[in-house]
Amino acid sequence: MTPALNACELEIDLFCRGMRLPDETSLDGARGVSRTRAGLGSGLEVTLPTGSALKPVIWTNVPVVEPFALESPYRLVGSHASGYLIIDDRSGHEYAAGLPQEPSWYSRETSRGVPMSRIGVMQGTYLGIYINHICAFWNYDPALNCRFCTTGQNVGVNEIADKTIDDVVETCRAARDESGVTFVHLNGGFLGSKGLEFALPYVRAIKERVGLLVGVQLAPEPRFERYDALIAAGVDHFSFCVEFLDPVWFAKICPGKARVHGQQLFFDALEYCAMRMPRGAVSGEIIAGVEPLQATLDGIDRIASLGGFPTVCIFRPTVGSDMADWPPPA
Repeated sequence: MTPALNACELEIDLFCRGMRLPDETSLDGARGVSRTRAGLGSGLEVTLPTGSALKPVIWTNVPVVEPFALESPYRLVGSHASGYLIIDDRSGHEYAAGLPQEPSWYSRETSRGVPMSRIGVMQGTYLGIYINHICAFWNYDPALNCRFCTTGQNVGVNEIADKTIDDVVETCRAARDESGVTFVHLNGGFLGSKGLEFALPYVRAIKERVGLLVGVQLAPEPRFERYDALIAAGVDHFSFCVEFLDPVWFAKICPGKARVHGQQLFFDALEYCAMRMPRGAVSGEIIAGVEPLQATLDGIDRIASLGGFPTVCIFRPTVGSDMADWPPPA
């Protein structure tokens, strides 16, 4: 018999193969499948026990709605009352799993009357908020959006486009008080003429009125003094969506980034921030499973050599994206 996977191996295989949800499996009380922001976290939130006291569970977002997931060898069985198992129909192995409950504040409204779930969503143990109306690459004709992204279909539909500072502060407070959130991640793609300065009032308000750790993930800018202003405002983390190291793949999958910013600016901005922030406070994101594997490995090394923390995202052919028909990684 094939040996059972450990929690990390299972997480990776679930990213690549997805998981089926039989009709008899109850998801009552679980976090709903949210199609917000870029859509890459549009699966089912699942926790996998590790058996380690240092990190008891891995939080993961499992593809369940994409066509490839409907053919997965993995299926989820059980209920909140009885507990959940992920069963691998190839080997018969059973893996314990948990489904985080949907926060009660999801159903409440801000003082402006906006459902808080349309302001921010839980992604694992942190709060994600898309502060831009829409990534500006979607406004070009033809659109220059990254081909794996669905922001243009989600922002303003599944989440409200105009998020005021008060909306964001109230949602952050609720997430802190009721979900134990300590970190909020602000992203917005390419802000066009608004630039990084657009994020400043959000950062200041969250730091002063809520007290959370704040991360910012926006398109890079050549005016590096704007990063200094965000650091002065209290930003705790910067992340840069490098996506791909191979310049051909970068231009093919991220045409807006290649044309407007250029690949080198991502590395230059990352290095600049890494020199001014504590170790581990700046990360570079790279997508695995599209460009040749060696390019991904070289990208990880390059991010680390500049002082950044490499975060590897496994490609997901998200429903509605330009790459929806691409195969998932092996």
